[in-house]
Amino acid sequence: MAVTHSLQQVRALLEAHGLEPSRALGQNFVADPNTVRRIVRLAELPPGQPVVEIGAGVGSLTLALLEAGAAVTAVELDRRLLPVLRELVEPLGARVVAGDALTLDWHDVLAGHDRWVLVANLPYNIAAPLVLDLLRDVPVLDRMLVMVQREVGERLAAGPGSGAYGIPSVKVAYWAVARVVGHVPATVFVPRPRVESVLVDIRRRPDPAVAVDRSVLFDLVDTAFRQRRKMLRRSLADRVDAGVFAAAGVAPEARPEQLGIEAWGRLAEAAVAAGGGTGP
Repeated sequence: MAVTHSLQQVRALLEAHGLEPSRALGQNFVADPNTVRRIVRLAELPPGQPVVEIGAGVGSLTLALLEAGAAVTAVELDRRLLPVLRELVEPLGARVVAGDALTLDWHDVLAGHDRWVLVANLPYNIAAPLVLDLLRDVPVLDRMLVMVQREVGERLAAGPGSGAYGIPSVKVAYWAVARVVGHVPATVFVPRPRVESVLVDIRRRPDPAVAVDRSVLFDLVDTAFRQRRKMLRRSLADRVDAGVFAAAGVAPEARPEQLGIEAWGRLAEAAVAAGGGTGP
């Protein structure tokens, strides 16, 4: 059975190989057996479930996933860490892939199974764009359980009316249902970050939340939230007119954080019907 790392073991492992976490890569290694096993429990993985882990680092979460019987593909960008990671997890059955998660050929990496789960402690500096890219481009990723910076996680899972609600919230809601399912203290990481972390459960919808032209929808969302303090009739003046708001049943005096994904869908649909919505 795999045995995951303690805080002391992670520090000793890094020291033994002359390694230090890279600030440029946003590396904060989780180093607490209870935390990684809790993550695995929340992921609800049946035995043999194909799992991809991004930013595997020194393998703490990888070992917990293997311990639970998952079929793990561990992705790691840092070539300094790859020999250590391979030595630790490949003998236990994990597959290690070297590469940048933002540019990998995911079709190739995930070939062979049609339903994958992502379980990962995502590097803080790429978490939100990576989640959105994966939802858009990698449909075989059925579910995600990701550990991210608290503010990022709250934005990914926020609903309308929340101060955290913004562009990532709407775009995640288009593809999936997301919720924060746990908090993780800074004390379980090496090095200790200055921020708190949360666990976000993201479950892909069978179909997008609204059946509209995605490019029009996202253009309206991007444009409005760039001026989020303005009423929609002002921030979207170059995109839609009063008739579009009326057709969509959306108040032109509303601000972007007041609209849920269904209202954004109605607005985009009305914009398309009026022959606009994509800007000048």
